[in-house]
Amino acid sequence: MTVRFACEKNIPQMNSLLYQVERVHQQGRPDLFKEGAKKYTDNELKDMLMDKTKPIFAAVDENDVMKGYAFCVFQEHKGDNVLTDIKTLYIDDLCVDENCRGRHIGSVLYEAVKKFAKEQGCYNVTLNVWECNPSARKFYEKAGLKPYKTGMEVIL
Repeated sequence: MTVRFACEKNIPQMNSLLYQVERVHQQGRPDLFKEGAKKYTDNELKDMLMDKTKPIFAAVDENDVMKGYAFCVFQEHKGDNVLTDIKTLYIDDLCVDENCRGRHIGSVLYEAVKKFAKEQGCYNVTLNVWECNPSARKFYEKAGLKPYKTGMEVIL
């Protein structure tokens, strides 16, 4: 398994994975997530692939077929009244093809993201995980991530 930056030829594979993520979220929170939708349009994906502030990592097999991705976003709070001036790499979305899970692809992908973040001078790597996705939370905890804030809701 190799991790590289995603490119435009990966968009069909990204779409397939985006639909897999949507299914997990829609099944867990049908009140919030639309059935059959995906997070990004093809045009948004093309724009993101050109945006250096939004790196997308592709875990590919020996045939260069994408088996997982990590959508990331650099975040900084320069001049903020409260927050320190640190650089963060936020993982907006990480997915491993459901047919390939359990092969440590997610770990390889996450370690590549972490290495890249360190090389770019980031202080930390952050992400959000939905409570309706306990397997993802377990994966992230096993990878060494710890909660740093908690989102809460009341449904009216």
